[in-house]
Amino acid sequence: MSPISKGQVILSSILAFGTIAEGSIDRKSIVRKYNLKLNQSHPYSPVQVGNGNFAFGTDVTGQHQARRTVESQVAQLKQVERQQAFQIALADRLAPLVAVEEIVGAASALLGETLGLARVLFAEVREPAGAATVRRDWCRPGVASIAGTVTAIDAFGPGLAQELRAGNDVVVADIAQDPRTRAALPAYEPLAIRAYVTLPLVKAGTLRIILSMHSDTPRAWSMDEVRMAREMAERTWAAVENAGAQAELRAERDQSQYIFDTMTEGFALVDRDWIIRRMNTTGLQLVQRPESEVVGHDHWEVFPESVGSEVERICREVMATRRAGLVEYAYPLPAGGRHWMEVRVYPAMDGGLAIFFRDITKRHAAQEQLRLEGQRKDEFLAMLAHELRNPLAPIGAAAELLALGGLDADGVRRTSAIVARQVGHMTSLINDLLDVSRVTRGLVALACEPVDVKAAIADALEQVRPLVVARHHRLETQLPLEEATVEGDRKRLVQVLANLLGNAAKYTPDGGHIVLRMETRDGRVNIDVSDDGIGMTQDVQRSVFDLFTQAERTSDRSQGGLGIGLALVRSLVELHRGSVAVHSEGPGKGSRFSVCLPRAAAPAQAGADHAGRRHASAAGSGRQVLVVDDNVDAAELLGMMLEGAGHRVHIEHLSQGALDYAGAAAPAVCILDIGLPDLDGYELARRLRALPGTAGALLVAVTGYGRPQDREAALAAGFDHHLVKPVDLQQLLGLLV
Repeated sequence: MSPISKGQVILSSILAFGTIAEGSIDRKSIVRKYNLKLNQSHPYSPVQVGNGNFAFGTDVTGQHQARRTVESQVAQLKQVERQQAFQIALADRLAPLVAVEEIVGAASALLGETLGLARVLFAEVREPAGAATVRRDWCRPGVASIAGTVTAIDAFGPGLAQELRAGNDVVVADIAQDPRTRAALPAYEPLAIRAYVTLPLVKAGTLRIILSMHSDTPRAWSMDEVRMAREMAERTWAAVENAGAQAELRAERDQSQYIFDTMTEGFALVDRDWIIRRMNTTGLQLVQRPESEVVGHDHWEVFPESVGSEVERICREVMATRRAGLVEYAYPLPAGGRHWMEVRVYPAMDGGLAIFFRDITKRHAAQEQLRLEGQRKDEFLAMLAHELRNPLAPIGAAAELLALGGLDADGVRRTSAIVARQVGHMTSLINDLLDVSRVTRGLVALACEPVDVKAAIADALEQVRPLVVARHHRLETQLPLEEATVEGDRKRLVQVLANLLGNAAKYTPDGGHIVLRMETRDGRVNIDVSDDGIGMTQDVQRSVFDLFTQAERTSDRSQGGLGIGLALVRSLVELHRGSVAVHSEGPGKGSRFSVCLPRAAAPAQAGADHAGRRHASAAGSGRQVLVVDDNVDAAELLGMMLEGAGHRVHIEHLSQGALDYAGAAAPAVCILDIGLPDLDGYELARRLRALPGTAGALLVAVTGYGRPQDREAALAAGFDHHLVKPVDLQQLLGLLV
């Protein structure tokens, strides 16, 4: 068709339909192509065709431009709607989630499904190495997950790590064509990646996290897709950070709650209006009240008993001054009784108070016990001074009287008897002190043998009879007909019974009644000592067997004693696997002490006597005795007593002099002090044994050291006997016979 005929056809269409149909060539195209001339003054301009013919048509160029504008706007609206729908869906998915892994997984899945991706992943980057660890990924069915893998970012192409560290998005449409990734194709092959977009999260100049979305085919990523991914990443990171912060807050809250609930102390928060806002479980247990009666209530209404107390004073002081305070308080329990509380009050940030409190009842009782023990020790020291001064006064007076020289033989005997009695009293006091020291430290070894209880009672009665007679008491014994035997140390058992009988005699007014009763029952031997004396309170009964405990007495201390006898009684009875108890109805109603010991089988008939002494007694008296003591007065007095008994005495004050004398005179008996200034008594004994003249002599150690190990050391050094000062003269003379 020629140009003119074609134009005529087009114009005919225009004439027929009034306009050019959609999709046909517009007017300008026709004019250019067919060299037509149009009159622009009217929408239906005459068209002159090449042969001179004219036609009229409509210009639709503006309509086409408007249509394209509308279509573009519609497309933009649809994209906005798509993004908004994605944002709403993302918000809905993330809203209920609190775990980081769940948030990342939900966001990845939504992005992957929306954009039709092969994989979406989040990875943490560890700098400066640039190692990326894939924490979570979403994969389309059939695509392998790479969660948990660790890869260096630089392995995927040179310069990519720098772009990401700079905060730039990396968009790759085809890894085989992109110059940044072409050289690193082997790194992509295991991941089945052909195109990807990676978005960085940079914080404080450090690359922290990357979001990467993958396609397994080449893909021309649109700006809308990258924008959607960026928005998802930012929202997800914000949600992750919020979840982390919430997790930290929950952890801190849970830890605080755990500490709050498991504290071994009570804790309470009180606001500035004195309302108790919180109290932990321990605190509720200490105050013995349910939470419903405490929390939310006024402090002074919950604990009205503290009004006017030191607790109120310290709480109001801390509330006013904002400086911490502490007080100990006897808290009255709702069920009765009291517990001592240590209350520590601190100012709280909200203007109220933080109160810590704990039960110190045991500590308070221990402190009170220490205070009482200290008081008893002080009283004991005062009593000890008094008891020691008492015998020293007559001893000193007797010494002065003897020094005057005006006494006849009867006066000297009476004065000597006074001194002997007072020395015996002092010796008894010191022996009690030594005994209680040894017993409390577990140093007493019992010389156990079958002991006839009746015989031990008879010995104890003999010891206390002078005191009983002097106080005009009536002493009654109630003993069974059958014999009773216990396994024990006869001397110590007599000591126990004599102590109980002596106490009964001392603490019963003159003319009282004392009863000693013994019975056997169920394999036990029970001995009761009762009196109608001063009795004792419940408090005294609870501590009567403690050291340094005595009943109340007047300043004249007519009963005497140091308050250690009953402590010794209990210790000795327990060493015999027995028990001792006390009972009194109260002051003025007397007391009863009960000793219970395990009964033993009756012993077989005793055999022949043991072998005699190592040294046979010399016929008659008058033995040659060497006395060695650096205490001149003690040596002289001992020498005088021995001479008075008919012995010949030589005195030395140093070990060397004693050796010289022994080598020349060969004494039959050597009485040696241990604490000598040149050679001690142990070494002197060994050297005397080495001399021919004294190898078989009787060696007696006389010393102030009375411990079991001291006795063992003396015997090991060669002594035959070990006596503790002050020496019982009759015992010593008995050794010389």
